[in-house]
Amino acid sequence: MTKPSESPGPPPEYPQYPQAPPAPPTRVPPQGRPEHDDLDYRHPMGVRVHYRARQRTADAAALGRLALHLPGFLTSLLVVLGTAMVGEVWLGLPAWVPTALWLVSGGLTFHRPSERFLARHLLRLHHPLPSELAVLTPVWREVTARAGVDGNRYELWIEDSDGLNALAAASHIVAVTRRALERLPEAQLAGVLAHELGHHTAGHAWTGLLIWWYALPGRLAWRALAAAVAGLVRVASAFSYVAAGVLIVLFGGIATATLALTYGLPLLLLPLPYLAAAVGRRAELRADEHAAALGFAPMLSRTLHDVLAEESRACEDDGLLARLLSAHPDHRTRLHHLQRYLADQR
Repeated sequence: MTKPSESPGPPPEYPQYPQAPPAPPTRVPPQGRPEHDDLDYRHPMGVRVHYRARQRTADAAALGRLALHLPGFLTSLLVVLGTAMVGEVWLGLPAWVPTALWLVSGGLTFHRPSERFLARHLLRLHHPLPSELAVLTPVWREVTARAGVDGNRYELWIEDSDGLNALAAASHIVAVTRRALERLPEAQLAGVLAHELGHHTAGHAWTGLLIWWYALPGRLAWRALAAAVAGLVRVASAFSYVAAGVLIVLFGGIATATLALTYGLPLLLLPLPYLAAAVGRRAELRADEHAAALGFAPMLSRTLHDVLAEESRACEDDGLLARLLSAHPDHRTRLHHLQRYLADQR
């Protein structure tokens, strides 16, 4: 497949291709894998694919997540700067050097070797076996061709998990669980991959990794502080409950004084987790819309029904607080938003 020369004028956001008549499968499915279902999503060989000039953007959900995590970034910056200043006293290294290195370290999220290290050691992903790659590659090519995206820019990975799931991470990582690869028909697998491609093209994946990385120093400092305070209270309570009470009152006074000096601004951080989770749920719906606009709404809907049936058998019911803090909408909500695409295709 070769890239044609760019034609004048902006290309359509979701290019349409001629529909192909149903064709029998050209290979035998692996052992235990479902046969092709009645959803023919493939295009005839020889269709010329026009890649979009701008294959990635940052939509409102991605920019909103960055804005909401700005306080976390500033907190981490203060932690790094404070640690660097201590290092300058003890080691003589100028404080701006480690601080500047930390600021530019976010560029590693776009560095392929760093992404592979992340995939293996943090996300616990594996390279696909040849038989698994034989299943994934043609499906991924179809999805990226419909989207007008160069699929060779991304790397396909496998997650050893029993869930029917997939993920998009960093700038080039697309992974599916082993169970999804073995259990889902190719049409449904295409719908799942189209959803993950939507996270990449909308900027959700790389912004998510940047947010995690730049918030890490502040998160670690907060956990260390909380552990230290809890440890001091436990030690004090071992000697005297009065001493433990004095420590609690002391820390409470420090917190109250801090709020007074900052005019209560730290209180604005309390709703941020809920707002960030709401924006994350919106990002998931946007990824569903991306898959549906490419024609994969029926496939994605079937997969969501399967997952919903499994959850119903497990009788899982999260509380209201857990749902508000979840970055993923419930499957019924996702199915509701897919209904208009299903109606358009009838």
